[in-house]
Amino acid sequence: MRWFKILLIYTFAMIAVTAVAQKERKYLRQGNSEFEDANYQNSEVSYRKAVDLEENKTHQPAFNVGDALYKQEKYEDAIAQFESIADLDLSKEEKAMIYHNLGNSLLQSNKLKESVDAYKKALKNNPNDLDTKYNLAYAQKKLEQQQKQDQNKDKNEDQDKKDQNQDQQDQDQNKDQQDQNKDKNKQDQQDQKEQQQQQKQQISKEDAERILQAIANDEKKTQQKVKEEKAAATKVKTEKEW
Repeated sequence: MRWFKILLIYTFAMIAVTAVAQKERKYLRQGNSEFEDANYQNSEVSYRKAVDLEENKTHQPAFNVGDALYKQEKYEDAIAQFESIADLDLSKEEKAMIYHNLGNSLLQSNKLKESVDAYKKALKNNPNDLDTKYNLAYAQKKLEQQQKQDQNKDKNEDQDKKDQNQDQQDQDQNKDQQDQNKDKNKQDQQDQKEQQQQQKQQISKEDAERILQAIANDEKKTQQKVKEEKAAATKVKTEKEW
């Protein structure tokens, strides 16, 4: 009787496992059909349902979720999905496929260095994959171009900084020159003003001397006139004496 109970429980368990596996395969087939019809959003949903029911741990549904995300151009989500299964205990062929698609997702996100590393890991697990070799060469070429652009950008930025510094120096020199000219003009104006004041003072002195000379001349004339008048007064006509 005890063995019968154990056998019955085992039977029910197998039935349940079989039912789950069938349901998982159903969602997987449904996701595949939707994927082939380019209905990637629905295929993602179906694949995720299969992942939740996964029993045999092939990780195929999880891999397919990544493919569906990639087709929707959700590259960052696809990267996270492939990375989540890349380190699992899988066959070399499966790892090569995961790293290949991870490299594609990284490439589309313009993460060139990371994509090169992913393709190299894919080739490490499957050295004869021509598609991966081609994608690796393409990613390396783009990475090289990007590095050159970055170098040129750095050079241009350095040159721009130098030009800006030179412009600033020129502006400072011009400002200094303007300030110097302004100070010189101010000094010239001050000197001219002082010179004019000195000229005015000199003219005033000359005028004063002329006035004094005129006064002195007038005084001499007056004195001479007085003398002449006195002399005339003393000369009185007298009759001749016989």
